[in-house]
Amino acid sequence: MIRDAGISKRDNVIKQATRLFREKGYASASMRDLAKKLGIEAASLYSHIKSKEEILQHICFEKADAFNEKLNELEEIKNNNEKRLEQFLIGHVEVLLSDTDSSAVFLNEWKHLSEPHYSRLNKMKDEYESKLIDIYREGKVEGKFIDLNEKLSVLTMLSSVNWVINWYRPTGTLNPHELAKALAHRIIHGIMTK
Repeated sequence: MIRDAGISKRDNVIKQATRLFREKGYASASMRDLAKKLGIEAASLYSHIKSKEEILQHICFEKADAFNEKLNELEEIKNNNEKRLEQFLIGHVEVLLSDTDSSAVFLNEWKHLSEPHYSRLNKMKDEYESKLIDIYREGKVEGKFIDLNEKLSVLTMLSSVNWVINWYRPTGTLNPHELAKALAHRIIHGIMTK
């Protein structure tokens, strides 16, 4: 089995599957493709995982948990919605860039989850967006953010930062944190009243 040093066989299967799902898409990737990528027989995969969907569930819920961990850190910031929004966006980008393969799968392949996992993840995404809407709404009430449609503004912000996984290169001039700060700065200054 081809394996990265220092990780378990199961984690390696998930890591290689994540790359495969990003390259081919979840629906097009087969267990046979994964076995070939790992250099093992397809039947051997089942000693490490139950199914292809189990891998997708693992990827999606692990990434959702990482986003929520960053979101929970905002509880420490009181009475400053500009700072809360900045930290929200920075945390979001940092989670995305921590593993762009799993981020791409999370953003593009979650729709292949079966029930009840699909509904559970969709609810988590809605709650996440709702917290960002609350920050934006509170900033509008304070007069800090321009008065735009809240849902549209939030979806625009998330779409802008989510696209980073398609163009970010670790060899670039900015590290993930610097890039996250730069993106947050540009977005926030685009919605500030003055």
